[in-house]
Amino acid sequence: MRTFSENLQAAYDFWRPNRYGLKPYLLKDGKKHPIAVIVPGGAYRMVCSYVEGLPFAKALNARGYHAIVAYYRIGKKAKYPAPQDDLERAFREIFSHAAEWNLDTQNWSLWGSSAGGHLAASIFTERRNVPKPNALILVYPVVTMGKETHAESRENLLGRDPDPEKIAQLSVERHITKDFPPTYVWNGTADKSVDPLNSRMLTKALDQAGVLYRHEEFEGVGHGVGLARGTNAEPWFDHAVSFWEEQK
Repeated sequence: MRTFSENLQAAYDFWRPNRYGLKPYLLKDGKKHPIAVIVPGGAYRMVCSYVEGLPFAKALNARGYHAIVAYYRIGKKAKYPAPQDDLERAFREIFSHAAEWNLDTQNWSLWGSSAGGHLAASIFTERRNVPKPNALILVYPVVTMGKETHAESRENLLGRDPDPEKIAQLSVERHITKDFPPTYVWNGTADKSVDPLNSRMLTKALDQAGVLYRHEEFEGVGHGVGLARGTNAEPWFDHAVSFWEEQK
């Protein structure tokens, strides 16, 4: 059951203005800390910060890291490349505040869940001029825009009848190179929303490109579980942080 503050956050996420934004969760000790940028999912229809934003940020703060949740355009405003443009803007703004916010930009990670995982990964397959994180953390991500995709995510991003060239362009697994960030990815075997084949296709592409990665599948776990407390997937958060720390 969510707490009262989490219910307020959920209501805010649902009714918040549909536009780009940042929500910093910064440690108040006046010291420089590594930064985690968090991109929640929501099928490009909403930004589920109450599941994959706020809880992640609090858990990362408890481990001694700054965290910033990135909001991006969704729904009718989500047509490509709007969300990707918003995430690129987030990087520029976050890095421009590095001194003011005491951010260690030499050691940072990018976290994306579900459709937010697709957004986080696609920003690096588009060859945009964006900084490369020490680690990319993907939580039950949408990866492909092909037949194994999450249909609602694709429709919100590319429309009901997308151009095959756009499908190919936004299918992350088709564009992995050796320069892709080191990646931790996990999924549940009982995911009925985003086919586990998405994560498996990604890790196959990472392996073929020689990119450092770790992939975990958790038996019987479904979609949208966030930190997955009380499930077989609960260890994923500690494993993801350890993977990031190993890339310093």
